[in-house]
Amino acid sequence: MILTLKQCMEKYGSKYLMQKAIAQGRLFRLDRGVYSDKKNESEMAVISKKYPHAVFTLNSAFYYYGLTDSIPEKCYLATRRGAKKITDSQIVQKFENSDILYLGTVQVEYNGASITMYNRERLLLELLRNKNSLPFDYYKEILLNYRLAVQDLDLQLIQDYIQKYPKAAMIEQALQLEVL
Repeated sequence: MILTLKQCMEKYGSKYLMQKAIAQGRLFRLDRGVYSDKKNESEMAVISKKYPHAVFTLNSAFYYYGLTDSIPEKCYLATRRGAKKITDSQIVQKFENSDILYLGTVQVEYNGASITMYNRERLLLELLRNKNSLPFDYYKEILLNYRLAVQDLDLQLIQDYIQKYPKAAMIEQALQLEVL
């Protein structure tokens, strides 16, 4: 189980006892402020624990949902606009308006850990919004997979999401032209 420093302090009682557990191999330091009772944990689980208010998006979520077979080199996280910049070189941070940051989020199980990620409907909108910043072949691969699975998507939910976005007309037009 992955624990934060605060949770470790509650469990072990002091830093001294935490250090003792680490020396005995009962506790492992995975990253700054992140510990586990297992030596190896998934990178997404560690990042999810380290940044609990962030949402996995774009390449990370596309890969998780099987919309691409390209393994992302970095983790893509959405955070609220004005949040502290994440300096980890393995993370690409996308700043999002606070009113739509958690729109369409779901808790998913990934290697035994629960992480926050956008659902497939919200990811489709993120794909359309970020079309110009993604490699063309990568964009087309994901778009093709969405076209193949369009009957599994909740189109009413997508329409509801679009209305909450700035530049909703542009996104709706792209949805009509490229997906439906």
